[in-house]
Amino acid sequence: MTEQTPTDSHDSAVDRARADLDAGQEWKARDRLSSHVANAYDPEALGLLGEVHATMRDLPSAGAAWFGTNRRGADVDAAVDAWRDRHSDNFVQMWHSLPRSVRDHEGNKRVDALRRRVERDQPAAAVDAAEGDSEGGVDAAVIIAVGVGILFVVCAVIGFITLLGWLIPGL
Repeated sequence: MTEQTPTDSHDSAVDRARADLDAGQEWKARDRLSSHVANAYDPEALGLLGEVHATMRDLPSAGAAWFGTNRRGADVDAAVDAWRDRHSDNFVQMWHSLPRSVRDHEGNKRVDALRRRVERDQPAAAVDAAEGDSEGGVDAAVIIAVGVGILFVVCAVIGFITLLGWLIPGL
């Protein structure tokens, strides 16, 4: 079995996405590229993903993809404006709408500026909680699950005592 290098992964994802586009399957190319850029920062794949979203008339998603690249132009500006409008310039929402690989990659001036804005506007705990890192906090689902569990145990004990009363008269 041969080991796949990051370049092989890039070539494979981009080439397959182009083949999907040639076959008229934009949705398949979108899914393939989205999966690829979620795991690896790849400007070419991000650029193609933006093109696919634009072809599918999803300008806000195209803007999010292109925001993570160095691509410029009127089409990019229109898509980024649509992306900003979708999130009403809520920088935290905009930040979380970017693919994880874009958020993790440093060096893109626009992404770095958005990162600084989010860090400045949001306390670190709120940013961590928004990303699913709830260290030190209690999730509402856990509280509900514990409450339902306690209620189940109480009902089971009451039912068991009632059953014993029926089986053993005078108890």
